Amino acid sequence: MAFKNLRVVPQLIFGRGGLAQLGDVLRPHRTGPAIFLVDEVHRHRPWLSTLPVERDDRVMLVNVDVEPKTSYVDQLAAEIRHSVGTRPGAVVGIGGGSTMDIAKAVSLMLTNPGSAADYQGWDLVKHPGVYKVGVPTLAGTGAEVSRTTVLTGPTRKLGMNSDYTPFDQIILDADLCATAPRDQRFYTAMDSYIHAVEALRGTFINAFARGFAEKSRDLCREVFLGDVPQEQADEMLLTASYLGGMSIAYSQVGACHALSYGLSFVLGTRHGVGNCIVMRHLGEIYPGDVEEFERMVAHSGITLPAGVTSGVTEPEMDEMVRVSMGMVPLWENCFGPDWRVKMPPERCRSLLRRM
Repeated sequence: MAFKNLRVVPQLIFGRGGLAQLGDVLRPHRTGPAIFLVDEVHRHRPWLSTLPVERDDRVMLVNVDVEPKTSYVDQLAAEIRHSVGTRPGAVVGIGGGSTMDIAKAVSLMLTNPGSAADYQGWDLVKHPGVYKVGVPTLAGTGAEVSRTTVLTGPTRKLGMNSDYTPFDQIILDADLCATAPRDQRFYTAMDSYIHAVEALRGTFINAFARGFAEKSRDLCREVFLGDVPQEQADEMLLTASYLGGMSIAYSQVGACHALSYGLSFVLGTRHGVGNCIVMRHLGEIYPGDVEEFERMVAHSGITLPAGVTSGVTEPEMDEMVRVSMGMVPLWENCFGPDWRVKMPPERCRSLLRRM
């Protein structure tokens, strides 16, 4: 039996006001300029002016209106190489899951040749990236702790999955989550809940992953089926996000993520909302969990998009099915080694058509 030698984020700061420690975190790693990649939605936030920016550093506002693309990562890496003229000492990603994925990918592309598209897959990255720090401003994706950076490439949506991908340091500061819009907060947090469901119901589950997944799920239940004040909820959801990311690090996600990748590749649907759109149609796979998810939707007053595939052409649907069916480890976790019998392309197509 082969055992996974799991690489985790080695250093973590948790607590309100933790962003103030970023200067101390970066100090030992200033062998070159620091690059701050910040979601442009934060361009007017007061905390932006408090970042420990020194003379040769760069603050780059990144656009995440669409899911991160390999071409955008290549563009940012080239811009950094051209403007800095030397290898940066650190890359800092501040934003939601897309921004953190971009930061992880840019860090790797500053030290690995070619295009980010060359590294979409498992263990294709050959060289460590630039020292990197993740600072989430949304809670749920687990991007701050995962060994993948999910990118849309020319032919597929797939992560750069490697031991070199995780951040070297993360800062979980709930103050940075306070301004998140209600719907976005819900969609992102549901990624944690769905991570937990897919891990717990999957064939790859083990005691290690189960411990993280169960606690992550319980925190999501408490927030979205209870009456928790937002300040407390943000801290709980940051914790759930971390635990959800850890749960799939030693297990895997499943059907919801596989179908969501197909949806996103063709329609550009954002990851969190895409998972929510897909989840409500998976009662035949995750029956009790889908019922609970629907209660969370109702309790939170969220209206999910419907009919998103109604206008999809047959060639577009073929592409959706191709991308979804290509997520082999996810389907193996969901159904086991005979997953192709249980999820033939016709069933995959039927599920996508319902959305």
